[in-house]
Parts: sequence; structure tokens; C-alpha cells
Amino acid sequence: METGVIGGRWGWLFAPSRADLGFAVRTACAAILSLLIAMWMELGSPQWAPLTVWTVATASRGESFSKARWRLAGTVVGCGVGVALIAAFPQEAGLFFVGLALWVGLCCGLATFFDGYRSYGFLVASFTAAIVATDGIVSPDDAFFIAMARGTYIALGILCEAVLAMLFSPGLRERARGALLARLRGVSASARQHMEGWHRAAPGPAIESALLADIMAASGRIEFDVLEMGPSAGRVADHARAALADLLAAVARVRAGAPWESVRRALDAGGLHIDAIAAPRAGDRFRFRTRSVRQAGQGLRNGARVAAGVLAASAVWYVTAWPSGIGFIAYVVLVYGLLATREVPVLASAGFARGAMWCAIVAAVYVLLMVPMVTAPEMLAFLLLVPMVIGGLAARAPRLVNHAFSFNMFLPVLIGPSNAGRYDESAFLNGTMAFLAAVFFAGAMFRLVLPFRPDDHLRRTIAWAERRLPGLATGRGVPSARVWLMTNADSMVRAVRTGRGVAQERLFAYFAAHMALTVQGMCVIEIREAMAGGALPVAVGRRLAAFLRAWTRDPARAAALVPGLLRRADMQAPAREDLAIALRALMRHERRPVGRDGGG
Repeated sequence: METGVIGGRWGWLFAPSRADLGFAVRTACAAILSLLIAMWMELGSPQWAPLTVWTVATASRGESFSKARWRLAGTVVGCGVGVALIAAFPQEAGLFFVGLALWVGLCCGLATFFDGYRSYGFLVASFTAAIVATDGIVSPDDAFFIAMARGTYIALGILCEAVLAMLFSPGLRERARGALLARLRGVSASARQHMEGWHRAAPGPAIESALLADIMAASGRIEFDVLEMGPSAGRVADHARAALADLLAAVARVRAGAPWESVRRALDAGGLHIDAIAAPRAGDRFRFRTRSVRQAGQGLRNGARVAAGVLAASAVWYVTAWPSGIGFIAYVVLVYGLLATREVPVLASAGFARGAMWCAIVAAVYVLLMVPMVTAPEMLAFLLLVPMVIGGLAARAPRLVNHAFSFNMFLPVLIGPSNAGRYDESAFLNGTMAFLAAVFFAGAMFRLVLPFRPDDHLRRTIAWAERRLPGLATGRGVPSARVWLMTNADSMVRAVRTGRGVAQERLFAYFAAHMALTVQGMCVIEIREAMAGGALPVAVGRRLAAFLRAWTRDPARAAALVPGLLRRADMQAPAREDLAIALRALMRHERRPVGRDGGG
């Protein structure tokens, strides 16, 4: 029984993998190194340097590169805005906090529209401005120097993490291409195996959504693999995304009822792109771009929720005159910046709060018992190594990611190491109280102000696809079929991932409805591309245009035109097979408005 407990619930601590242990030791050493350098430089708040290390540290070097550069960009912008707020409202507390709330809300709202660590750059700009501006309230004349110090801590933390990571990751460029190829080939083989079975029997929504999740997970890793490859990457990212888009096209063709030969062509096209990565050719100019979709309403809700939270926190300080209120506001903005763009912020905030409690307990032990015995920075570094390594191991356990996030980031902040002295008990308790109050306050605001509702998110996602269909049929700017598939697949996977509170039957009904809309969109785009290609007879092109116009108004009536189109002699040629498949699929799939019962 003990073996099962150690290997299961506590396996992350007592039986970590070599990769997990390497990540924990590497990042803990980088955090401690940044702290020691900051103390050697006699910076005023050296604890912010290790916080940056834990913020940018990830298991993948490509992720760390991406996160570090966007954090640096966000820091520069945030420092500038923080100084501007102090300069604009030096004596007007009300206007100052309104301006701060609007800035933070704007950043969090804009972050919703971007993928990966681009969104993180906006979040960093929000909480960096808040930290600089709130620190400058006490001494507004020093706002510029506070901003420069904040930038120094962050640059130091990024540098230390990068140096340690490079020492622990020799031969990174060579391994990155091999890892990307292995991932793409694995997903491609899995997709082919699944679809061979689907051609004989229709897949269930659970299996279909799992395959789409694997494809989109591989897509999400492309940016980081390319960063690890460096300048030698060439057009790797374009070929990799195109290969995955071809897999999605194969899935959609199965859904459209296409013969296996048509599905196999899409799979083989993806294989050619994988071969282009394995054996790059000189002068390759292939391009493929895509983006994921965020509804404007989602960004507006996110920004409004965060702005309301910052204003409420400011009101608490303004009314109560709490001596630690400025720190409370800064922590609130920091927590919002870290959690606002999570797919389900309420769930993330629960784990984050538990990690914050453990962080406060461990920090109390250090501040009250251990730090008073420390006589040199090296001794402090040795004492901090144990909790930081444990926190690094927890960060690699999926169920403890949010716990470790808050624990690792804020442990050095709560301990507050400094050359000039140490926290006394009252300063520690006041600072910790402000931190914990901010964590629980932000969690409550996530639950009370415009809370995330999975069923509403599912309806909005399907409604977006439904609104796009008429534009695909008759509009001027039409995306390629592969871009349309990648965009919708990303939305479907995210909707399934965030729909934990929705009954499984209803969730898969939404998925099936969105998948049907995706297939219809692909078929419409293929018809439009055939019409624009110039290879069709003029009469056929006119009939297809009439069909699409009728389809946008009345799909059932338009379906009656399909048999006549298919009986034409010039539609019987093998070159028209994909066009015929698209027409038959649109005839079978009725386009109907999305209802509120989840049926699509």
C-alpha cells in the first residue's frame, strides 16, 4: 500500500523522473543565483529577480525563449505606463486608480485575442505598470528609478534562467528538429489508423475530439520547437502547420462522406510537408499562416471583470486606509495578470489559492525561525534550495501546476531577503496578509463578476461558426480550407476542454454540431476555390454561384439543385471528384440556426 501511495499521489516528490528532477534543480539554482546577484548588486528588492526566474521557466527551452522575450517586451511597456500614471495623477488618487483599472482591463482584454505567450506580454504590461505605479505612490519623484529597478530585476531573472538552461541543454538545435518530426509522424500515424477504422464505422464524438486535441496540441508546440532550432529552422513552422491542417482536412473529408482515396490524398499531402521538414530544400518559399479565434465578447467580459476587480480593490484601500492596502492592490493586479486569460479562471484560482497558503506557511517558518540564524547570503541560498526544488517538482505534476505556480513565484517575495536586514514579524504578517487577501479577493471576483459559464461559451463558439458560413458562400475575402479547419479545430478543442461543468451528452452534442458546421464551411470553400480556379465551364460556374446564393437563404431548397449539377457531363470527370463530394455533403448536412438547447 505504501508503494502505491509513493508511486501515485506522492510519486512527483519521492519518485520523480530525471527530466522533472533536472527541471526542478536547474530552475531552483537559477532562482537562487539571480537572488545572490541581486543582493551582490545591492538592489533594493532582490526578491523580484527569482520571481522572474520561476515565471519564465518552463520544461521546454523554446517555451522559455518565447515567454522571456514577451515578458521583456511587456515589462518595457508596463514600466513606461506606470511612470506615466504617476506623472499624470500625482495628487489625484481617484483618477489614478481609474486610469490603472482601465489600463489593466485593456491589457487583459487584448490578451484574450492572442495565442501563446503573446497574450502573456499584455498581462506583464498590466501588472508591471501596477507594481511600478503603486510603488511610486509613496515617492512619486522616484517613479523613474523604480521602473528602472523593476526592469533590472526582470532582465536579471531572465538572464540567469537562460544561462542555466543552456548549460543543462547541450545540442538543443539538433534535438528540436528530431522531436518535432517524431511528434508530427506520431500524430499522422495515429490519425491514419483512426480514419481507416472510421471509414468502416462512424467515430464517436469522444474519439473524434481526442484526435483533434492531439493534432492541436502538436500545433501548439510548433512555435517553441522552431525557436529551439534557431536560424536554421527556415520554413519548418509553415510546413508543420500545413501538415496538421492536411490531417484536419482528412478528418473533415471522412465526415463529408468522401471515398477513402480522397481521404488518403489529404493524408499523403500532410506526409509531403513532414518530408520537407526532414529534408529541407534550398530556396523554400512555402508559406502557411493561421490564427485561433476569440470572440470579442469574451475579451470585453475579461477586461471588464479585471477592471471592476481593480477598482473594488482600490476602493477597499481608499475607504479603510489600510497601511498595507497599496501592496494589496499590487498583488490583486498581479494575480489577475497571472490568471485572467486561463481557460477557466475559477478552477485555476482555487489551486493558486492553495499554493499561496502553503507559500505563506513555509515563508513563516523561514522568516520566524531560519532567517534570523543566517549570517551570509550563501547560507540563505542553501536553505532556500530545498523548498524551491520541491516547488519545481510540484510544477511538473499536472494536478499541482497551479499550486506550484503561486508557491514558487511568491516564496522569495514573502521571505523578503535583503542586504539591509530582514523582515520583522509585524512586517511579514502585514505583507503576507495583503498577499493572501489579494489571492482570495481575486478568486471571489472571478466567481462573482461576469463568471465563466461553459455552456454559454459553447453556444457562442458555435454561433460564431454559424455566422461565418454565409460569408464563406458569398463574401469576397474567403480563407483557405486549411485555415478554416485549423481555426475551427482550435475552437472545438478549447470548448471541449473548458466544458467540464457541462453534461457529457450535451457537450458532445455541441461538438458534433460544430464539427458539422466546420465540414460545411470546408465544402463551401472548396466550391468557391473551384469556381475561382478558371477550370470550370462558364455555365457550371454560374450554376454553382446560384446554388451558393440559394444555400445561404434556404439550404433545403438549394439541395434540390445538387442532383442536376451532378448529372452534368462536365461534372463526371475525375478532376471534379472533390467538387462533387462537397456538393453531396452540403446536400446532406442541413444548415440550421443554433438553439439554446445545445443541439446546434
